Amino acid sequence: MADIFKKCFDYTQADEFKAKGLYPYFHTLESKQAPEVVMEGKRRIMLGSNNYLGLTTHPDVIKAGKDAFDKYGSGCSGSRFLNGTLDEHIILEKEIAEFVGKEQALCFSTGYGSNLAILSSIAGRHDYIICDKEDHASIYAGVQLSYAQLKRYNHNDMEDLEKVLKLIPSDAGKIIVVDGVFSMGGDYANLPEIVRLAKKYDARTMVDDAHALGVAGSEGRGSAWKYGLQNDVDIFMGTFSKSLASLGGYVAASERVINFIKHNSRPFIFTASSTPAATACALAALRILKAHPELVKRVNDLGDYCRKALIDRGLTVKESEAPIIPLPSKDAVTTAQINKMLYDEGVFVNCVFPPAVDPNDCLIRISLMATITEALIDEAADKIQKVFDQVGLLNK
Repeated sequence: MADIFKKCFDYTQADEFKAKGLYPYFHTLESKQAPEVVMEGKRRIMLGSNNYLGLTTHPDVIKAGKDAFDKYGSGCSGSRFLNGTLDEHIILEKEIAEFVGKEQALCFSTGYGSNLAILSSIAGRHDYIICDKEDHASIYAGVQLSYAQLKRYNHNDMEDLEKVLKLIPSDAGKIIVVDGVFSMGGDYANLPEIVRLAKKYDARTMVDDAHALGVAGSEGRGSAWKYGLQNDVDIFMGTFSKSLASLGGYVAASERVINFIKHNSRPFIFTASSTPAATACALAALRILKAHPELVKRVNDLGDYCRKALIDRGLTVKESEAPIIPLPSKDAVTTAQINKMLYDEGVFVNCVFPPAVDPNDCLIRISLMATITEALIDEAADKIQKVFDQVGLLNK
């Protein structure tokens, strides 16, 4: 008789990395999420956080969370559909919608759950969802939950996208879903061409701006604003766990689309609402972003500074624009070795392993905060140069 747990007992990859002392996950943070942190008793330069604007330590954000605890308690103990809607949820939705230029918005408890909630409700068995091959895993999970037919195109390959669109029945419902900024590569989706093709083939468009809100476009409003296409993209999705220093996600679209999702999305209807503190922190961070658009310029300038610092030190840097910098690191074992060596040197970065990339195209992923300094970047870049030299991946 087959045992459903057999796969659990057969899974040894994590154990093998632990045995080699190369396991890169679950390091324990013992301080606030800041440019310098304490992890497992030692100071580390944080180059692996999505806290792009550095607002997790902002006093106004922290105060908002504390005040929400005092006013509302620790949680709502119910879904938004029933007893879980706070006045702060409504205020946050209104301000998000205004900021990204849509009629309405709807908030969710997590960013991952946002894509599940949106896609599973707006698409059905006879519809088509067209995705970039490097779209986030939550998009693909949402497609599965929707029962829609999935079509994929090669990363940012507009000729391939058009080939896919041509093969879809003209009378079928279809939507192109794409990351505005790709989380692993730090590159932007080709939204001008995606929008053009969507109009040509009568498709709708949805952009996942999880890594673009607070980073891209006019005042950090998102990737569509970067190209002046904010009125041409049908749905914006984003998260509060990155630039907005909290937890949760949102969808912004026309009033009719939001109304449909609100009343038909099972992940929304049957999930407890986001906690008062998380909601209040996201709202406070959004207001700081609106009041201080210079933070957007600062984090992008630091991305450019870090790229140049690494290139000047002989590192190969994959092309990117956002404050996400991917460094090619060969295979998984080499990548884990680099990660461990950098961690021991006091620099925290992230590894990118298969299936996110091909087996011999693994990456070391750097992401920056607006609150880091050039001096800290230079200190980290020196250590990165040292480690990549030791493993033979430095350009000389």
